[in-house]
Amino acid sequence: MSSPHCSAALGLADPAAMQKSLQSQLPFFPTIHWVDRTESTNGDLLSQARASSGQLIRPWLLGAHLQDRGRGRAGRTWQNQRGANLMFSCAFDVFLPARQLATLSPLAGVSACEALRAFLPIHEAPKLTMKWPNDLQWHQAKLAGILTEVTRASTSPLSADHHVVIIGIGINLNDARALSSSLNRRIADWSEIVSDVPSLKHITAVDIVTRIAQAWYQSMNEVTAFGFRDLPARYQKIDGLRDQPLSIMDNNRVVLSGLGSGINEHGQLLVRQGSTTHAISVGEVSVRPVSANTAP
Repeated sequence: MSSPHCSAALGLADPAAMQKSLQSQLPFFPTIHWVDRTESTNGDLLSQARASSGQLIRPWLLGAHLQDRGRGRAGRTWQNQRGANLMFSCAFDVFLPARQLATLSPLAGVSACEALRAFLPIHEAPKLTMKWPNDLQWHQAKLAGILTEVTRASTSPLSADHHVVIIGIGINLNDARALSSSLNRRIADWSEIVSDVPSLKHITAVDIVTRIAQAWYQSMNEVTAFGFRDLPARYQKIDGLRDQPLSIMDNNRVVLSGLGSGINEHGQLLVRQGSTTHAISVGEVSVRPVSANTAP
């Protein structure tokens, strides 16, 4: 339920109240901070992970009401307004060989999508999908973006495969109309979902952060033990690109056209072109539904 500290429009508590509530909801996160403003929550956690001193026991969570230098995939920067987005990052220890680290990006997206779907009635859940490799969509319009970055554990790594993964997310709360106009493509926000699904009106920002952080925590633990063998099946249930005509873009040039066909256990997007299926790696290209008129 909304606290007395909450903004009536957004349900965002003041930073101190957010932090206190999250510390209560996520007792297995030894370090939780929520600040009014920072340059980048992902950048801050990366710097901490690389530092030779400081808190070594993870997971960590850092959220901010405003980011001055928020980053997206491929180094893209993006603007945000106070209260218009729900933005936070988490840091986890993972024990994986370097060749498997790129697969953490789609895994983070799948986990977050599953977590948000859990709030929805069963008949509404299919409207919330994932666009490979890291966007969440409501009715095929972007709702949230996820950035996954990995670094070596700086101090006394426990093994050669010991890395720290930083996962950040920015969820549009109520600014979709302005964003849609400025970007010339439809953008979704949480207020639109609540309008479509009134039973969500009592869900708070703390509820959303808690559910996603728990999902990431569970996934990062499970992947160390079991690998990525169930990732294709999980993605299939939330796939926003399946059987859609796609153009694979590299430097604004179409290099491949075909139909979306899920992902493999390496987290690569599968694009079917006639009788041939191509595997596209995270970070190599961007994906554009053929019907769209702007880049993702």
